[in-house]
Amino acid sequence: MRTILQDLRYAFRQLVKLPGFTLTAVGSLALGIGATTAVFSVVYAILMDPYPYKAPDRMVHMRLMMPDGNLRYFGVTGSQWRELRKSPVVEDTFLEDDWNLTVTGSDVPEDVQGVYLSANGFDFLGVPALLGRGLQPSDATDGQDPLPVAVLGYKFWRRHFHADPTVIGKTMQLVRKNYTIVGVAAPRFTWGDGDVYLPLKITQDQARSYYAGVRLKPGISHAQADAALQPLISAFASETPTHFPHEALRTHVVGLNEDFLKQLGGTLYLLFGSVALLLLIGCGNVSILLLARATGRQHEFALRSAIGASRPRIIRQLLTEALLLSLTGAGVGLVLAYKSLHVIVANLPEYSFPHEASIQINLPVLIFCVVAAVATGVLFGLWPALQLSRPEVSQMMQSNTRKTTPDVKGRKIHGALIGAQIALTLLMLAGAGAAIEGFLHVAHRPLGYDPHNVMSVGIPIHDGTYKTWPERAAYFEKLYSTAGSVPGATMTAISSNATPPSNGFQTKFEIVGNPSSEEQSLRVNLVSSTYFPILRIPLVRGRIWDDSESHRGARLAVVNQTLAHQYFPKGDAVGHTIRLPEVKEQPPFLLLAPGYQDGLLIVGIVADKLDDGLAKPVLPEVFVPYTFAMGMYTQILVRSEVPPLSLLHAVQLKVNSVDHDQQTNGDVRDLEHWITREPEWARGQLVSWLFGSFAGLALALAAVGLYSVVSYTVVQRTNEFGIRIALGAQRGHVLSIVFHSMLLSVGSGILAGLALTLALNRVLASWDAESSRDPLLLLAATVVLAGTAVFACLLPAQRAAGLDPMKAIRYE
Repeated sequence: MRTILQDLRYAFRQLVKLPGFTLTAVGSLALGIGATTAVFSVVYAILMDPYPYKAPDRMVHMRLMMPDGNLRYFGVTGSQWRELRKSPVVEDTFLEDDWNLTVTGSDVPEDVQGVYLSANGFDFLGVPALLGRGLQPSDATDGQDPLPVAVLGYKFWRRHFHADPTVIGKTMQLVRKNYTIVGVAAPRFTWGDGDVYLPLKITQDQARSYYAGVRLKPGISHAQADAALQPLISAFASETPTHFPHEALRTHVVGLNEDFLKQLGGTLYLLFGSVALLLLIGCGNVSILLLARATGRQHEFALRSAIGASRPRIIRQLLTEALLLSLTGAGVGLVLAYKSLHVIVANLPEYSFPHEASIQINLPVLIFCVVAAVATGVLFGLWPALQLSRPEVSQMMQSNTRKTTPDVKGRKIHGALIGAQIALTLLMLAGAGAAIEGFLHVAHRPLGYDPHNVMSVGIPIHDGTYKTWPERAAYFEKLYSTAGSVPGATMTAISSNATPPSNGFQTKFEIVGNPSSEEQSLRVNLVSSTYFPILRIPLVRGRIWDDSESHRGARLAVVNQTLAHQYFPKGDAVGHTIRLPEVKEQPPFLLLAPGYQDGLLIVGIVADKLDDGLAKPVLPEVFVPYTFAMGMYTQILVRSEVPPLSLLHAVQLKVNSVDHDQQTNGDVRDLEHWITREPEWARGQLVSWLFGSFAGLALALAAVGLYSVVSYTVVQRTNEFGIRIALGAQRGHVLSIVFHSMLLSVGSGILAGLALTLALNRVLASWDAESSRDPLLLLAATVVLAGTAVFACLLPAQRAAGLDPMKAIRYE
């Protein structure tokens, strides 16, 4: 212990004596360890520990695999759920139903996300309440109405009740019904993003279906679960055909985190790979600095060896210095990680990771940081320690100098480290350039509509209201016309499910009189006639239906150019009739216009706009009057000459004047922000600025490393340069010697970087589908790196060329 403390004190004095060296080394490590720790915090929370629930690795969602490979959701009835619980592969299952509710207390009702869970829901999920209790079986007895009790979501408790710890036992009103608050959910319990959790009444109504969460028995694989559940789900489809598609069903279960892995997993792997490269470049930098510094200490270690210091003792001393550097860098890096983590989290795509994930600097992350620090300390400190622990004692003691000419082996080591840094930096620059260009391509893609000064106001319909088609049609019309009377609004439209750039629901269609053996599908959009002028989507041919036709639920349709050209000769779709065989009425949740089975007459063609996100091609789509199919939700588009969100409160008052229990959706945005919430935009923006920042840091670190090696070379060859200059060597000749000494390292590094980038191109494409594959980007990255290398070599080269020969010859 005593010798370790001596090593630490000596290492500390050595580092304090050379502040420039210490700051450069600590800074290099802090950037690498800090960035790695911050990204690992996100990776750990989202990919390794996303859920607080009981046995989350065995929890699955049930889906249907469609012929085109897409997965489709489905629900089960109360009686089907009881059959599902008896399956030999199912350990337990619960039901869920979600509804938008309201609380009052201001001039307009506040939208509240209500999550109804079956009586075993909280026991299934297995997360104890923060205050009070969760829902329990006695809250919902079969055949009886559930007790009026509620468990508050943690965020809602903090927002609405100001984190009042005495809230248990108090009464709150939801849609004018009193509920007793029995608990507050834990912070990480966010199932369904619920504001309140209520007991679910499970009815025998075959029209009502629920989400069924399933936990498989231990040892049951997903493939086994698929095979065991297939006959049961097929029987369910026969019992309730309106809840299932026409096609042959193939049951497929997916893990709780599988969807999020598809959306964000590749992005996180890409970012973690980039920070790992940054850390390696930082380690290479410090190794270069230590090797350069080692030459000046050869005399010291020769003397220590001569008076009896063993090789392990010298290695331990040098590793102590390296570990002190790395732990100091880790400490500074941890501060950088803490400061930057909230920026990364704020830029994560909104719905691409589980909201249960706790992204923070926690114990596993701290352990990772310490392990990374120790590993990097050993990594960059071991080689210099091995080199210096074998000093040529006789040579060093006979020389009355603190410097010696570097040997060939030392130059090769420096060259290899520089080459590796250059290669990894080029890989990062090329990747960052591809990500940035890909994001710019997505960001500047023509939309086909004008989102400026338009907002979308969502309106959820309460359960048990407006149950018939005439009632709901009249209600929607009144909401639409009343919202349009707000001062400052220039136009309004109904867009029940058609707000771009990802809109409509996918379904099959048939062209009447023109049967096809191939599957034909399109996206159906439910809109008012003003939808097209409010978004400034031009009419190409034909006409749009009028208000009177919409009022009576006329079976008319307008299609986009993609559909017209894909399915009709010469794009002549007007006058043809299409039928939507999969659209089925499910009253009171989905009400269809009278005679909907007869098909839709195409009366117009409009120009294409984006309808499947910002990166994918435009899909065939059809627009029909919103009265053709009315569900439990609609949206009103409002265009104004002022920022539209400034009119939101006035619109909310108008909506509430139609029905005093009616609220608007709690998350209202203008259409420009609808674009930025798209996964392609958010993911591209995150990768671009993070990857770009990491690549910039890598470039700076590589430049510092190259500068250090060239400076070291110039110092060691000072005598040689002095003699050359004294014998008549010109300035340009000395410059060329310095540049030539690094040409092989930089050139081989660039070639290795090009090969590495090309070899990993397919992997990078799988992790970031939106990134560009333009070869000019690789050329540009090479030019930038080569220019930086020239600049890093230039300063020490000029210093060498400007040496005074007499001083240089006497320099020792």
